[in-house]
Amino acid sequence: MNEKPDMKIIYTPEDSLILVVDDTTTNLEIVFDTLTNVGFKVITENDGERALKQVEFQLPDLILLDVMMPGIDGFETCKRLKENSVTCDIPVIFMTANSDTHSKVKGLNIGAVDYITKPFHEEELLARIKTHLQLRNLTKTLEKRVLERTSALSRALKDLQESQLQLVQTEKMSALGQLVAGVAHEINNPVGFIHGNLGHASVYFQDMINIIDLYQQHYPNPVPEIQEEIAAIDLKYILADLPNLISSMKEGVQRIRNISTSLRTFSRADSDRKVYCNIHDGIDSTIMILKHRLKASEHRPDIQVLRDYDILPELECFIGQLNQVFMNLLANAIDALEESNVGLTYMEIEANPNQILIQTTLTEDKNYILIRIKDNGVGMSADVQQKIFDYLFTTKPVGQGTGLGLSIARQIVVEKHGGTLEVSSSIGQGSEFIIKLPIQ
Repeated sequence: MNEKPDMKIIYTPEDSLILVVDDTTTNLEIVFDTLTNVGFKVITENDGERALKQVEFQLPDLILLDVMMPGIDGFETCKRLKENSVTCDIPVIFMTANSDTHSKVKGLNIGAVDYITKPFHEEELLARIKTHLQLRNLTKTLEKRVLERTSALSRALKDLQESQLQLVQTEKMSALGQLVAGVAHEINNPVGFIHGNLGHASVYFQDMINIIDLYQQHYPNPVPEIQEEIAAIDLKYILADLPNLISSMKEGVQRIRNISTSLRTFSRADSDRKVYCNIHDGIDSTIMILKHRLKASEHRPDIQVLRDYDILPELECFIGQLNQVFMNLLANAIDALEESNVGLTYMEIEANPNQILIQTTLTEDKNYILIRIKDNGVGMSADVQQKIFDYLFTTKPVGQGTGLGLSIARQIVVEKHGGTLEVSSSIGQGSEFIIKLPIQ
């Protein structure tokens, strides 16, 4: 049996409004009857301009759109829908007698979610519509949950900022860790469900493909009606592309699972005693969480993260607290790199790329682990280096820094783990933070 997620999507046709746009009255009547017979609410229009005006008054849940129409055709109508922030998320399915690949690619690039080839089969039409309505309902539900969770995170962050004077004496970050772990758990349930069912779907599709192959081997010359249908749906293309679709969906789900795993690793709640952990897992999970800040933008290329990991023994530590240290040092390194980019062009930055080097080694006596985090950003003066770990000291503008991050980081390393946290830097040459942790 397939495992069901704890988030259920309730879907009924009566809840869905479908706009059908076609310049042929007969087609409109056929589609209207087909959809209303199963309970859908349907409105119809016979050209693109009227359809665009219709959605201004009443937003449909899905649009069936003819490609060839007088005035503006289906491609232009779809393009305008996708350019409008109010209508851009409405799924559009094209209806067309033209099944060539170029038209399909053009429509999908514009923003359509699917194609129905005329003359269509009633069961196929209903199946595709229901699939895309369910996907849209799922997307809406996920977006709502993300907004709710983001709102909860924002409230928690505000609470943390208001109580920052007590952060040094108390371990407030554990609350944030539990919240992040909750997010990872919420993500994991539906993603696990999708991942499991994708495996089943792949097997089912392969079984169907095998059956089709057998039919073609034993009945190579089917009746003309079947041959026409094979040509109409472009069966060869479907059989070739279907495994690619499944594979790309699996890759996307695996990416989400990796992020979820990193969230759980990063937010691991510390008990009242130390546990043995792999330091590299903590560093890697932190990098994953900060990945959105490392990606290229219109102003600069990717920030390169260079990892030079030694073979280390597991360290007895409070890994959740050390992850907070890694997060703070890496976020500060990104800030320093962003500051160094001010006034430079994309090509100038590309010629001397932003880099963060993370190096782990054992000391010669094998008693300590050294973790070096070095950037090639703006660097800092000797005066700033003397104050950098002071409580409430910050070089950032008002509202962008609390002055607590590095003081808490040093407290975790020194008081909680008996180690040291030092900095080496010079103006224009970047900064290097060195964490030294005793193995015993």
